[in-house]
Amino acid sequence: MNVTRVNARAVMVPLKRPPRSASGDIPQAPLVLVDLETDEGVVGCAYLFAFTRAMLSPIVGCVRALGDLIQGDPLAPFEIEVKLRQHFTLLDTPGLVGLALAGIDMAAWDAHAKAMGLPLVRALGGQIRPVPAYNSCGLWIKAPELLADEAEELLAEGDFKAAKVRIGRSHFAEDLGAVRQVKARLGDEICLMSDFNQSLTLNEAILRGRALDDEGLYWIEEPIRHDNYTGCAKIADEVKTPIQIGENLLNTFEMQKAISAHAADYYMPDVQRIGGVSGWLRAAALAHAHNLDMSSHLFPEISSHLLAVTPTCHWLEYMDWADAILTEPMRIVSGHAMIPDRPGCGIEWNEESVKQYLVE
Repeated sequence: MNVTRVNARAVMVPLKRPPRSASGDIPQAPLVLVDLETDEGVVGCAYLFAFTRAMLSPIVGCVRALGDLIQGDPLAPFEIEVKLRQHFTLLDTPGLVGLALAGIDMAAWDAHAKAMGLPLVRALGGQIRPVPAYNSCGLWIKAPELLADEAEELLAEGDFKAAKVRIGRSHFAEDLGAVRQVKARLGDEICLMSDFNQSLTLNEAILRGRALDDEGLYWIEEPIRHDNYTGCAKIADEVKTPIQIGENLLNTFEMQKAISAHAADYYMPDVQRIGGVSGWLRAAALAHAHNLDMSSHLFPEISSHLLAVTPTCHWLEYMDWADAILTEPMRIVSGHAMIPDRPGCGIEWNEESVKQYLVE
């Protein structure tokens, strides 16, 4: 089976609860849909998150350009990834090129699993099983008094046992109020994660982290710039609450640097940043070798399959951002992501919705 074409389309998808973090707002979800076509009719599907509408066109262009380089090649995901990375040795593959490469890698693995007639998790040697998830679709930066009701709504949407609150307001008293109101409403049986979204200076992160140590948070995520591994390590040393980083790790080389610096207690790679399925598998092996809990960032449809074959599987971050363009969105039952028992990763476009949200 050979690759005949890689196509990419841009959509702007409405969001039920538009994100508003300490680092910026996302009023709609700018997604790039990737379709890897083969000469036997099997089509692999994946999507990328562009963060802002302005990046949709450049990412679409990158995906199509990389697709041209593998036209006619056998459908062999590892071989495709090696070829593309070698082609860009001098340019390297951070930024948009890296996202495009990851999108092609994910689509190639989806097509590979479909060709085998297996769910991706089984094609990778694992089994379908429920994956523990937390609801990350809300609790953005807003008035603290509004958050407790929303927290209950989030838990009820899938009988979740965990959720994440965003912090990083200008006045820390408001952050503390937000955490306390949500925690008081949910109780100690519910895990409450928190995320600063890289909004603090090092000293401020230590001060706020220490103040939050007695609030019962499950973790504090990305308090400072993501690649300041030395600074993250100092925070992890000074703050009792576990520190979580990893969504911006560009590859396993960066992950090894972070681990060597003792930058965090937990790691949560993002499948489009870490290098697609191929990059994730390397990251999972690295986390296993260092006995580190590994969670996911975004992309629950494919991350659920990957966590199910991750030896140190921790938490899946559930986001519903792609639901509006999928024929069968991910199901959450009793706080667990249910991996669909169908070939591939389970992504199938709702073409009527895609047409409605398409960006020309």
